[in-house]
Amino acid sequence: MEAAPARLPGPGAPRPHTEPGEPAEERKFRVLVGVTGSVAALKLPLLVSGLLEVPGLEVAVVTTERAKHFYSPQDVAVTLYSDADEWEMWKQRSDPVLHIELRRWADLMLVAPLDANTLGKVASGLCDNLLTCVIRAWDRSKPLLFCPAMNTAMWEHPITAQQVGQLKAFGYIEIPCVAKKLVCGDQGLGAMAEVETIVDKVREILSQLGSSQHS
Repeated sequence: MEAAPARLPGPGAPRPHTEPGEPAEERKFRVLVGVTGSVAALKLPLLVSGLLEVPGLEVAVVTTERAKHFYSPQDVAVTLYSDADEWEMWKQRSDPVLHIELRRWADLMLVAPLDANTLGKVASGLCDNLLTCVIRAWDRSKPLLFCPAMNTAMWEHPITAQQVGQLKAFGYIEIPCVAKKLVCGDQGLGAMAEVETIVDKVREILSQLGSSQHS
């Protein structure tokens, strides 16, 4: 299926937020997927397809520039947002700011894969692209899930545990990496969790949220 064009909010295009008076029960649960420059970004089309199989989900993707190296936009069946969209959307003071619009639109954020570079940025509060700006502005009353993915030597560096711990301290939920033979040939921890595991975790969060709303 050909990917939807990265249409920005405006006349004739779907706005990434709830319109005034829109009943929450009549719209889908919105998942914003963040994808970074790990080789595990190859799995983005499969991940998006898996999420779309969950009843009641609407999905959009925010990509870093480096992540684009690993997948073809034509294979991603939802709207993709990237850094250029942020700057093309804002022309004057009255215009909406994309990273704020997206954090308002989404009910849950899933960063998969989260590479070592972006992990370091998020742990330090840096926000130099669209994805990290969305994360920095994220409403922490909403779930944010992250899936680390990096070479085993990078994963075993002492700073990695500190940075993962910092994200957990922010209230974000880790979907742990797994041990396997990596694309580079190394064997060990650092591979992104399997797509099925990630989708199941999203289902679990949805179930928890549904239970809390009815309790």
